[in-house]
This record gives sequence, structure tokens and C-alpha cells, in this order.
Amino acid sequence: MKAFVSLVCLVAAALVVVPASAADNADPDWPCIQRRTGAMSPGVLWPLPLGEADAKAEASDLAVALALRRVGIEEAETRVAAFAGNHPGLGAADWGAIFLSAFKRIDRDRERVLAGIVRYARSQIALAARIDAAHTEMATLEAAKTPDFDRMDALEEQIDWDERIYRDRERALTYVCETPVLLEKRAYAVAQILLKQVPQ
Repeated sequence: MKAFVSLVCLVAAALVVVPASAADNADPDWPCIQRRTGAMSPGVLWPLPLGEADAKAEASDLAVALALRRVGIEEAETRVAAFAGNHPGLGAADWGAIFLSAFKRIDRDRERVLAGIVRYARSQIALAARIDAAHTEMATLEAAKTPDFDRMDALEEQIDWDERIYRDRERALTYVCETPVLLEKRAYAVAQILLKQVPQ
């Protein structure tokens, strides 16, 4: 049983953690170097049968804590061990329900982040188009026999501001793009922690 669980979890880790080198930037709505992956599957991470029911009320708080990124992995392990000590006799179905409840929360967070990245990319595309249009207009005004200096000053200010926003967003993109991968790793780590408590 232990060998089977370990093998499945190793396979799951390979599926969940996607190397940056595998990225495909052909999609303009996906600005990250990390490849855009589809929905996570709890069955890939949990090698035992999973029911549909969420964790029972007393285990729900544990599932919520396990899903929170601010709860470190070591703290998560401590909480799980304490819960196991206070609730002897839990079976595979009980631990599976806790995992599924935590997984659903992590997956919802991940989906929200993915949707936010798409909105982010579209916003950057629109901003880049606005900057290009402003540069084109500026070139036209500069080439005119009687330049409109007031308009040129306004355009220069707009371009400076828009380019600053664009650069700031690009710098923030590195962290934003890492978030889905961090959530995928979180789901895997939670599964690993809980699987250790499943009776053999």
C-alpha cells in the first residue's frame, strides 16, 4: 500500500508541477512563461477512492487551514497530527473527505488567479495599443508644419504615465504567474500530509 501511494504521488507531482521550459506563449491571453494548464483533478493527487461529501463540521476548520497559503507546510503537518491525535480511528474515507474539502478551496483560488491573469494580459495588450497609438500621433504632430505643442505635451505626459504603469505591471507579473503553480504544489503537499494519516 505504501509503495502504491508513493508511486502515485510521485506521478502526481510530475503532473502538477509544470516546468517553465514547457511554456507555450502562442496564447496572447496568457503572458506567463509557465505553461497554462487545465483544471486540477483531485483523483490525480489522492490515490484512494474519494466520495462527494465535504469534511464533517469538526474537520472543516482543518480543511480550511490546510487550504490557506499563509499556513506553512510545517504548521499544516502539526495541525494534522494534532487532529489525528484528538480523533483516533479515522479511516481513509474521513481523511479523503478532509483532503477533498481542502482541495476544492485551493482549486477555487487557483481558478480565480487564472482568470485574473487573463484579465491582466488583456489589460496589458490594451495599454500597449494605447501607447503605440500615442507614439504614432506624436510622430504625426512632430512632422506637422505647425505642431500642436499643447497636444504634444499632453501626449508626452500620457505616454510617460502609461509606460510606467506597463513596466510596473510587467515586474509584478513574475509573482502573479507563479501563484497557480504554488497553489498546485500546495494541493500536492496537502495530499501528502493527509495520506500519512491513512491507516495502512
